[in-house]
Amino acid sequence: MTINWYPGHMVRARRDIEESLKLVDIVLMLVDARAPLSCRNPDLERMARRKKMVMILNKNDLADPSATSSFLKHLRQEGFMAVAMNSLKGQGRREVLDAVHGAYEEHRQNMLRRGRRIRPARIMVAGVPNVGKSTFLNSLAGQKIARTGARPGVTRGKQWIRVREDMELLDTPGLLWPKIETEEQGLKLALLNIIGENAYEDYEVALYLVRVLREQAPQLFMEYYKLAEIAGDDQRLLADISLKRGHLIKGGQPDPEKTARQMISDYRAGNLGRITLDQL
Repeated sequence: MTINWYPGHMVRARRDIEESLKLVDIVLMLVDARAPLSCRNPDLERMARRKKMVMILNKNDLADPSATSSFLKHLRQEGFMAVAMNSLKGQGRREVLDAVHGAYEEHRQNMLRRGRRIRPARIMVAGVPNVGKSTFLNSLAGQKIARTGARPGVTRGKQWIRVREDMELLDTPGLLWPKIETEEQGLKLALLNIIGENAYEDYEVALYLVRVLREQAPQLFMEYYKLAEIAGDDQRLLADISLKRGHLIKGGQPDPEKTARQMISDYRAGNLGRITLDQL
């Protein structure tokens, strides 16, 4: 499964982000805490390499806590400031603000030395589609100031937002890189709803999820899906879940396509627990 999904608005978004980087001091790079390596956009990081960068592991309430701790340590060893956050509940907000203040301190000291008025930090919020950038902005501001949505690409244009007296944030559209080479990375991004639904097959993504559950949480097949036994074949296992859930087509045959959509939805909503897809 090689994902090659780079619609026209991505080209425009890349150009807009390149221009906007000239205006900012700091880049807050959001990734999904369930796959913080697979969500990193190498193009974005190259474009922003001359800016102070803070990595935000968003949606950390859906990720395995021990894995998140390991990824934070890994990113800090790479030289990034890194913070985990649950934007829906605002958990981690204080840590994000502290990281921003730390990233801006050098600019602040330079302005003091030159006798200039200390202006608010200008901050870009960037990342791949559907990692929760708008929800993150709303959480920092403490009110709904940016549009949110479940589809990748809800934010299409630049939005400057004054979060507080010392910070101005620029929300940007989610940006993918032109070609995702590995099948597993493509499956992870599909499962996390980062790439558009026209770029993948639900059934294929659900089979990948079945493999993940076998490795990390096999008890869910009996506890959540109420199976009496776990079939050794992934396709058979998916069919067994279809039968148990009453997902049937004409003639009483299992409807694995419907089950695939439901399993993907269960994972995205956190109904299957805190399962991280990337491994260090």
